[in-house]
Amino acid sequence: MKKLRLSMSVGALAVALALATSGAFADALLDLQKDPRQWVSPTGDYANLRHSALKQITTANVHKLAVDWQFSTGVLRGHEGAPLVIHDVTIPAVVDKDGKTAKAAYVTDVMYLHTPFPNNVYALDLRDPDHKVLWKYTPQQDASVVPVMCCDTVNRGLAYGDGKIFLAQADTTLVALDAATGASSGEGKDKPIWSVKFGDPAKGETSTAAPHVFKDKVLVGNAGGEYGVRGHISAYDVETGALLWRGYSTGPDDDTLIDPEKTTHLGKPVGKDSGINTWKGDQWKLGGGTTWGWYSYDPELNLVYYGSGNPSTWNPIQRPGDNRWSMTLWARDLDTGKARWVYQTTPHDQWDYDAVNELLLVDQEIDGKKRKTAVHFDRNGFGYTLDRVNGELLVAAKFDPAVNWATKIDLDKSSKTYGRPILDERFSTEAHGEDETTRGACPTTLGSKDEQPASYDPSTGLFLVPTNHVCMDFEPFRVSYSAGQPYVGATVEMFPADRDKGETHTGNFIAWDAKTGKIVWANKEQFSVWSGAVTTDGGVTFYGTLEGYLKAVDTKTGKELFRRKTPSGIIGNVITYEVGGKQYVAVLSGVGGWAGIGLAAGLTKSSDGLGAVGNYRSLSNYTALGGVLTVFALPE
Repeated sequence: MKKLRLSMSVGALAVALALATSGAFADALLDLQKDPRQWVSPTGDYANLRHSALKQITTANVHKLAVDWQFSTGVLRGHEGAPLVIHDVTIPAVVDKDGKTAKAAYVTDVMYLHTPFPNNVYALDLRDPDHKVLWKYTPQQDASVVPVMCCDTVNRGLAYGDGKIFLAQADTTLVALDAATGASSGEGKDKPIWSVKFGDPAKGETSTAAPHVFKDKVLVGNAGGEYGVRGHISAYDVETGALLWRGYSTGPDDDTLIDPEKTTHLGKPVGKDSGINTWKGDQWKLGGGTTWGWYSYDPELNLVYYGSGNPSTWNPIQRPGDNRWSMTLWARDLDTGKARWVYQTTPHDQWDYDAVNELLLVDQEIDGKKRKTAVHFDRNGFGYTLDRVNGELLVAAKFDPAVNWATKIDLDKSSKTYGRPILDERFSTEAHGEDETTRGACPTTLGSKDEQPASYDPSTGLFLVPTNHVCMDFEPFRVSYSAGQPYVGATVEMFPADRDKGETHTGNFIAWDAKTGKIVWANKEQFSVWSGAVTTDGGVTFYGTLEGYLKAVDTKTGKELFRRKTPSGIIGNVITYEVGGKQYVAVLSGVGGWAGIGLAAGLTKSSDGLGAVGNYRSLSNYTALGGVLTVFALPE
């Protein structure tokens, strides 16, 4: 029987023990997600909703929020992701060298905090008035991984399950740490319970994503599409670290775990070796399609949902064909990894519009029919609503008005181009050719939204979405593959989407109706909103800005109700939790990520940072490097 470290009611504990005995660990973790006092997964719950039922902080009192405490991480560069908060963790007794109990065991609430490279992990005692550090894990990683990390040395967070904290290190090592002690059975400094390697940094393969625990499995994906890495997602046993399955984004059916007759794309079987036959020759072996975004899970369907990234190279002329299954939304069986359905959002990507962004699982009524939907805000600027049971495309519309690379997504099921974007050839980088610049394509390569996760508010039915409002000039060029060397093949310059209108803002925070594909309200932001949002039952939505503000808005109207500057720019994701009957709001600040890479890495050339440096040059006028957790609460 798996060891449970959490205190529960007698009834809940009996159920959890029964489930653990039968191996059905999923329901124990699912039960924890229903407690809004905690934040037990990278995105709050299996469905990626990032919504909290806490309501002590409301639209009427949020303006009173004040800084309650802060914690320095001791690391610079971009701080993406968010902490975890787990209640009722049993801290074991401390025994001295003579075998006597120096400190008795006790139960407390713990926050687990991560950093960018070198990916340190802190466990903080939330019941201690000084937020004592219970333990710290310091990975021993080769710093040679840093130069091959695309778009900053970020890490998007930790996962919890089975009494363990899971960390995917930059060097593609997945480690399981004891949640109470940080070490194996409480013995040995920086000694994980288990660790496994899932990539090879020497070939440009790295890790930036948060792992996700679903049931008795921990899932992790790789990064490195700009180095010709072949993307995959892997499932490991939470208890032992044994590899249970791995699904590649490209390649033969045995590798992609696709059944040519049962796996469907828009309702039709994909056919044999679909991950090969839309590539020229062996280009699929360098095909990209990495999986560094967020994952979601439907326990009733037992399906995992996620997206795969750009094909390699960025130069589309070197890889003719649809390049399946890069740029694809996936539904896989959790237990086997077998693909149920796929949907390619941007066939033959010409702009680096990765599809790795989260899928939010929400039941909605569309055209009078109740649907189990998955909602996805793609880098390409279209918001998609799909039936998550069978992958049927229900809604697809632009969630940023600047999007111009395609006029629409074809929703006519009788059409030969059903489900495909209808391209505007003026912004086709392939049509213009190599060493020629395509000007004014929107969005830019970082998309109308990148990894910064959206939130869903059940009371309004709205999706609250942090977005980028940025366009680009894109020049592809021929590039040769060499393992561990950049395999990009394009030069990019970014600029504000409305610069011809005299507008300089590069971000919007919007409310989206996924049933109709309409923007309900939108707030302009000076810079791209690179922070994940959280909605609450108090009617308040929180998010952060690149200048460093934590903001609160009325979820229904978008009216700004609160703002407070933190020590550095925010690319972290806001969370809320409760300890001792009091609601807190927490966010990591530490400017960086793709949008802030110029400031984080000291880059100055306009096209550096894969094109981001020039567009965000003025960010240094508003913030500076840092790594700080800031926690807010209402004053007593």
